[in-house]
Amino acid sequence: MIEIYTDGACIGNPGPGGWSAIIFEQKQKKELCGGEKYTTNNRMELVAAIQGLKHFSKKKKIKIYTDSKYLKDGISTWIKKWEKNNWRTSNKKKVKNIDLWIDLNNLIKFHEVKWKWVKGHSTN
Repeated sequence: MIEIYTDGACIGNPGPGGWSAIIFEQKQKKELCGGEKYTTNNRMELVAAIQGLKHFSKKKKIKIYTDSKYLKDGISTWIKKWEKNNWRTSNKKKVKNIDLWIDLNNLIKFHEVKWKWVKGHSTN
């Protein structure tokens, strides 16, 4: 199984930010990274996962590690309700970062993805 470790952050929220996805496939390691001049930490967390998954054009079994509860809970629980409710929250508000959630949702329908939350700044 391929493992991807993701992280995103920004200085100020919003502000300049960056993301990283480190991919372990068999015994090889690939590092992806990028950033934006004006963004939020949640957007960078989503972009890290998206870019990690987009790295593969063929269907793969992938485990993604994230320290973002927003990403983990969003993709594991909230997204099914959002999609069913035309990308609206339970309060009838438009889902924040809808463009990225839709992109990520399409990717997890293509790949077989397992999500693992890890404590940030831990030994992992």
